[in-house]
Amino acid sequence: MMRQYELVERVKRYDPNADEALLDRAYVYAMRAHGSQKRASGDLFFSHPLEVAAILTDLKLDDATIVAAVLHDTIEDTDATREEIDRLFGPEIGALVDGLTKIKKLDFVSKKATQGENFRKLLLAIAADVRVLLVKLADRLHNMRTLHFMQPAKRVRIAEETLEIYAPLAGRMGIQWMRDELEDLAFRTLKPEAFDTINKRLEEVTQNNGQLIEAIENDLTARLADRTIPAVVTGRRKRPYSIWRKMERKSVAFEQLSDIFAFRIIVKTIDDCYRALGVVHTTWPMVPGRYKDYVSTPKQNDYRSIHTTVIGPGHQRVELQLRTEEMDAIAEYGIAAHSAYKEGNASAAHGAGESRAYQWLRRTVDLLAEGDNPEEFLEHTKLELFHDQVFCFTPKGRLIALPRRATPIDFAYAVHTDVGNTAVGCKINGRIAPLLSELQNGDEVEIIRAQEQVPPAAWESLVTTGKARAAIRRATRTAVRRQYAGLGRQIIERAFERAGKAFGEDKLKAALPRLARASVEDVLASVGRGEMFSGDVVKAVYPEYKDERRPTVDGAVGHGWFGLKSDTSFKFKVPGSPENAGNGYAIPIRGIASDLPVRFAPAGGAVPGDRIVGILTPGEGVTIYPIQSPALADVENEPDRWLDVRWDIDEHNAQRFPARIKLNSINEPGTLAQIAQVIAEHDGNIENIAMSRRTPDFTDLVIDLSVWDLKHLNAIISELRAKPVVSKIERSVG
Repeated sequence: MMRQYELVERVKRYDPNADEALLDRAYVYAMRAHGSQKRASGDLFFSHPLEVAAILTDLKLDDATIVAAVLHDTIEDTDATREEIDRLFGPEIGALVDGLTKIKKLDFVSKKATQGENFRKLLLAIAADVRVLLVKLADRLHNMRTLHFMQPAKRVRIAEETLEIYAPLAGRMGIQWMRDELEDLAFRTLKPEAFDTINKRLEEVTQNNGQLIEAIENDLTARLADRTIPAVVTGRRKRPYSIWRKMERKSVAFEQLSDIFAFRIIVKTIDDCYRALGVVHTTWPMVPGRYKDYVSTPKQNDYRSIHTTVIGPGHQRVELQLRTEEMDAIAEYGIAAHSAYKEGNASAAHGAGESRAYQWLRRTVDLLAEGDNPEEFLEHTKLELFHDQVFCFTPKGRLIALPRRATPIDFAYAVHTDVGNTAVGCKINGRIAPLLSELQNGDEVEIIRAQEQVPPAAWESLVTTGKARAAIRRATRTAVRRQYAGLGRQIIERAFERAGKAFGEDKLKAALPRLARASVEDVLASVGRGEMFSGDVVKAVYPEYKDERRPTVDGAVGHGWFGLKSDTSFKFKVPGSPENAGNGYAIPIRGIASDLPVRFAPAGGAVPGDRIVGILTPGEGVTIYPIQSPALADVENEPDRWLDVRWDIDEHNAQRFPARIKLNSINEPGTLAQIAQVIAEHDGNIENIAMSRRTPDFTDLVIDLSVWDLKHLNAIISELRAKPVVSKIERSVG
């Protein structure tokens, strides 16, 4: 266990002005507070916060952060209080310890909603001061190093949490060495056999290629020295988890990997980076497509470096990273290397010098205000954590960083949510391109917009970024809600007309408490979805109103169409009849492209010219049936679900409507071709065909097609009936 003077010495090595008395007080206070508490390993619990503090001294953090690390378990696991920490060590350290205490209570391996909500709390806790995250990452690293002392089930839970949350967060904060170690430790716990196998193979390859690595290091150093480029060249092998991920991603065996070793060239200046790159590329041939310049376009975690792969000695692929000493420090220590955080002045980092890693953190926290549910927020953040990037530009030169495989839709939402919601097309490098094109580094993307556009729900499964998915979900929900509210308004207005009562939003607003809804739009949408009946709304607005409908008597024989029982609660409106004159009570139907949530009978559809009725289905809207549909018998005793509807056909904007026909045809070559030809010649469109063999000589066909109206459908049926290959044909109405 680290002694008191050793802790002070570690801090004073990089910060001679550190507050030694503060460090001493924290050491003694934590030691007394934890007393004889033990860890699962049997060691004194106090050894854990000291190891966490030691990890943070490697990051050269300020003394307030080191003290917070020493004290980080005191409020949670001892009798210490926030007030006491504030009094003895100041409010700054008290806030850090309190933030760490809140994070410790979170569980990220749980059901999605809880996990997402906990992740929100984590980001909110660290957004105020990123040093809270740095202490938490160090805390998790030491816990992972001692994970083997825990029970197996708990080991798996903690390892999953580390791999899903903390390792990616370390990477996003730019602390690559910590991410690598966290991933390997979690990998060893979750997949021990794979870890051992890859580690063994790495050892074998290292022994077999040891001389080659040394030769490349010496060769590169000599060639750079010849060009008067002072440089330090080091070779390293890749980590087990990164190799396993590559094998999984590319579905290749270990033997097929060609870039297990990588070399780092550290130079003095940015100019030396590009000069060294010239030496490398003139010495060995470059592998096309493997050059990346993160110096001119840094990653979002501030990572800057030049990556290239060449065919080196022995025809081996050699991966090289070229960077300055400053870039190397940021690559290793990430946000901890940023001067504002090293000096303990986290608030100063909000200014012009704010690191990209902290910018990402604050942008992510800003999403909390957009109303995503916990699962969506967690999904978005995980997507952002795990993806590598491509860099694209707006026509005005603004740089937009996106994950790999991003599309122009992702680009549009990255620019602004309104741009994404109104996108209808795009130009990539000046040429019209599909919105689903995969963007490449350096692409200039121009988004073509239309203000009336609503993003299709199908986009959600096609985009890459979490932000785009969340925005599409919101826009889709808003559009669907608007449709239901529009339908609900029409239903309610007609209900008030039938009741002889005046309808007004002010009257409806006054009745909201009786309807248990928060707004008028909630009421309209509930009625449109079938979750609330229009008659209940009328009664809520006019409590004295009594519905005069008579209940249906089971078994009574009505005089309605096709033997359906009559009911005074609804009327069938026939297009062109006097009852339809004027406004009427019937809701106009324009087909599947209308603004209302309307669908047609699934087992036969309906076409203009049919007498139709609407059936309100809770949560789905209105289904339109021909009045002769047998399916209506199932709802004949539910008059509240029946709606008066009528066709409202726009002669200048013709639409097709769904219909279904059933045929029995002779089983001989060319039969299907003759049937399809008749439908095509009559301008019908086949949507689906189902065939079944009833006997060796005859085949039953069910054809879903789209037609203009009933006259059009009857013409197709008449022509098919006249064909010798068709023995029987009829229309299916569900």
